[in-house]
Amino acid sequence: MKPNYDVMSNAELRAYCLEHREDMSALEAFFARRSPDSEAVWFSPPKTLEEWKQQEEVFRAEIEKRSQKPN
Repeated sequence: MKPNYDVMSNAELRAYCLEHREDMSALEAFFARRSPDSEAVWFSPPKTLEEWKQQEEVFRAEIEKRSQKPN
């Protein structure tokens, strides 16, 4: 009998997927929950050199933060 993926938290479903890598329906349920736009950071194009530099600083900080984020 397969577990009910709908009642699992994201962390529980992720752990289940890691333990049961052959369970394609679990992986499909896990990937269906992902929303890439929830992590997206939207920027308008810079209009001045100052805005360009500010965005570059924000990009570098975001890359640094994400590179230190545990998988």
